[in-house]
Amino acid sequence: MPGEFEYIAWLRSRTPADPRVLIGPGDDCAAIAPPSRPLLVTTDMLMDGTDFILTEVGPRRVGRKAMSANLSDIAAMAGVPTAVVVSVALPRDGRDLAAELYFGLRDVADAFGVAIVGGDTNSWDGKLVISVTALGEATARGPVTRSRAQPDDWLFVTGPLGGSILGHHLDFTPRVREALLLHEAVDLHAMIDISDGLAADLNHICEESHCGAVLTANAIPIADAARQLSHTSGKSPLQHALGDGEDFELAFAVSAEDGAKLLRTPPVPGLTKIGECVASGLWLEEDGQRKPLAPTGWVHQLG
Repeated sequence: MPGEFEYIAWLRSRTPADPRVLIGPGDDCAAIAPPSRPLLVTTDMLMDGTDFILTEVGPRRVGRKAMSANLSDIAAMAGVPTAVVVSVALPRDGRDLAAELYFGLRDVADAFGVAIVGGDTNSWDGKLVISVTALGEATARGPVTRSRAQPDDWLFVTGPLGGSILGHHLDFTPRVREALLLHEAVDLHAMIDISDGLAADLNHICEESHCGAVLTANAIPIADAARQLSHTSGKSPLQHALGDGEDFELAFAVSAEDGAKLLRTPPVPGLTKIGECVASGLWLEEDGQRKPLAPTGWVHQLG
């Protein structure tokens, strides 16, 4: 693709019409029919060398991850994703990767009925950078925040954790459908998608809810990749499950009554009770002993 305008024309020719999109790519702004409920907005930037290594994973998987990470944020608030804008800084010699990057974005967008309505494209002497901003709509029950967990709530996750660097961080499915089913079934007091690591992200819920949490070590579901990684990392599978990050499962808090309901009749597969909320502190209970748990996980360094 020889230039920006040719690339935009190519994108427009492959972007299907959507009744929610009043004006799509090609104008100065997109126009989208306003939602009837609160509008959700999230954005995430991925960089070659930090969030992926392009030469190892290829542009299509990068596009999938960029889209999925944003839809995972919408899922964390039990919302319905509707549209995205995408901005890309391509390496100067990277025009050939632009098409595959777009196809990766579309793979996930199409799976969740999300319209790609615009963005920006540029090139530079650096590595690939892609930024996606996603729009979503809250359900009739409203968005789920991180701030309503309370002592005696039960804590759950939607799937196994740890070892995502072995491939899951690129190929995961955002838990949009699971979040909506859970939101319909019970009163979700707080929820977060596990991007930084279970301990770190659960600590975010505790901070916003002004409470604490205790995790039961042998209840935490551990991914096979975490066990595989532990053979060479010097860490236990549990340590990987607690701190690796980019699992993109959901962690959430509900009342004990609703927690028992979820265990009796789970609306989605893979639900596991991993602990409870307490008055203060972050704790791990293992072999009958309760010890402080450091909120370790991925930390973005600035400067």
